[in-house]
Amino acid sequence: MKPIAVDAMGGDKGPAEVVVGARRAAEELGVAVVLIGRPEEIGDSGGLEVWPATEVIDMGDDPAQGVRRKKDASVVRAAEAVRDGRASAMVSAGNTGAAMASALLRIGRIRGVARPAIATPLPVPGLTPTVLLDAGANTECTAAMLVQFAQMGAAFAAARFAIAEPTVALLSIGEEPTKGTALVKEANALLSRSGCLAGGRFVGNVEGRLLLTDAADVVVTDGFTGNVVLKTLEGGVKVLISALLRVMTSTEEGAAATNSLLPLLLPLQEELDAETYGGAMLLGVDGVCIISHGASSSRAIFNAVGVAHDMVAGGLVERIRSAVTPV
Repeated sequence: MKPIAVDAMGGDKGPAEVVVGARRAAEELGVAVVLIGRPEEIGDSGGLEVWPATEVIDMGDDPAQGVRRKKDASVVRAAEAVRDGRASAMVSAGNTGAAMASALLRIGRIRGVARPAIATPLPVPGLTPTVLLDAGANTECTAAMLVQFAQMGAAFAAARFAIAEPTVALLSIGEEPTKGTALVKEANALLSRSGCLAGGRFVGNVEGRLLLTDAADVVVTDGFTGNVVLKTLEGGVKVLISALLRVMTSTEEGAAATNSLLPLLLPLQEELDAETYGGAMLLGVDGVCIISHGASSSRAIFNAVGVAHDMVAGGLVERIRSAVTPV
């Protein structure tokens, strides 16, 4: 397998954090990794090969304009490495829009895919995560696009979590097929047709309260709603954990009990931590592309590289190519 191309300049914590995660993946997982960015800022790569790129698309840059104007940006070069067959996948924790635009403009879409979508695993304690898509790539969608998201999401869930026949649902305000917007109703009718989901099974609508349960393996919505849902859940989990820790350490008795409970709570914290999953997957482009959170630590980069390697080995792109019905 060709190396995983890691955008060393992406992320709020700078190249040092990205390099640590990439080096750990290479050492512990045996995955071939190449760093792309400014060699003088990357510093000691720990033996990892560095492919130079002189420019960086900053978080405040316009994504599409940045990709067009900064042709030697690290994230652009990572996408080009995948396109040219020099890398098997790309990982970036930089500007999300720039990573999407680079993958779309340089790698290109899988034939027949109308729009790529961002698939994000949502933690379900004790169970397999729920795949949510679209988590922000397309703010306005058609019913046909939601059908393709369902097909791609089912293929991803099968490859990522080894689910034989992923269940797929539409996010709505009620479980009945008559509930929801005109878009949701039309998509529901299309997905209810026999044979629409190759390798998956449509189970109808689900409400937001069921996202962190086993109600469905894949939940489909438009990118605007999906992004709002994702960030609401992120904020809610952080507030809840902070509140629990504050209460548990507010008294001596609580602190003593916390010390006893901590070994039991740490695995739960691991499951709820987004860094455990490495990042979101951009589905629909003709290559494996993982977009990690801007605040990713070395641990998130380590996990992202591991997932990228597994998705290449599992033939994710070919799975999607076979699953999608052209629009």
